[in-house]
Amino acid sequence: MYLTRRKPALYLREDSRSGLFLGILPRKCSIFKLFLTCLLLGFLSMLWLQFSCTGDVKRHEERSPKQPCPPVPRTISEDPSWGPHRLALLIPFRERFEELLSFVPHMHQYLSEKKIRHHIFIINQVDHYRFNRASLINVGFLESGNETDYIAMHDVDLLPLNPDLDYGFPERGPFHVASPELHPLYHYKTYVGGILLLTKQHYELCNGMSNRFWGWGREDDEFYRRIKGAGLQLYRPSGITTGYQTFRHIHDPAWRKRDQKRIASQKQEQFKVDHEGGLHSVQYRVESRSELTIGGAPCTVLNILLDCDMSDTPWCVFN
Repeated sequence: MYLTRRKPALYLREDSRSGLFLGILPRKCSIFKLFLTCLLLGFLSMLWLQFSCTGDVKRHEERSPKQPCPPVPRTISEDPSWGPHRLALLIPFRERFEELLSFVPHMHQYLSEKKIRHHIFIINQVDHYRFNRASLINVGFLESGNETDYIAMHDVDLLPLNPDLDYGFPERGPFHVASPELHPLYHYKTYVGGILLLTKQHYELCNGMSNRFWGWGREDDEFYRRIKGAGLQLYRPSGITTGYQTFRHIHDPAWRKRDQKRIASQKQEQFKVDHEGGLHSVQYRVESRSELTIGGAPCTVLNILLDCDMSDTPWCVFN
């Protein structure tokens, strides 16, 4: 029996050529014509899509009105008629810019609405030592000038919400705004951190804060002993009914870890009172001073290089 060999490949090519694009294109179509046809179809598709999307957007805008933008804090210029006293807000700071962007406009508007004359000083530590909040407050006091006559030792992550809080001149004695019954985190009786107001004379009387506290914590507890040692009476708010909702605490401990390590002899030193060092023994250099506006609020940024006596406080660096 003889078998006849078939040529299916040839027949398939001819069938596919004749049925190309369901017969839309001619049987014999050059590659150039095919390219132009595809280009034209692509252009028409893009044009149709553009008109279609534009129509959808317009219909969507008609159905749902535009949402208003978040309100921008009002820029308020202080008025000398607000009173004879002027507050220096001293903000010890390092690498917490997202908190600073919220703090400066909030505090400027808050204090302006209370008619408190003020200036915000950001004391930014730019050296390679561990963070020293107390030394930065000493530096802020010395650099704040004679245009202010009282200070607020103010954490950058604590925003006052209750308009009845008193930020006025603390003539009688240190005034602890963030008192233990109002602060969202710290509730022990001797706590004086967060926000503390003092006249410049009272701060001088305490010899400022100790410069021995490198890392986070304990400098406020030592300063409480200085207040008592200077014979000053500590005052706190009264008649505030908002409790732990009085402030907004914007620090996120999961995102920004605190430097709570205690190295070598630092563990024993942290509970002692520093009878020698203080305001006039702080060693520092001002690297730069800039006048900025953040969200319409003016402030002064001081980039500070602290100095450390390694023989006295070797825990200012990690070994």
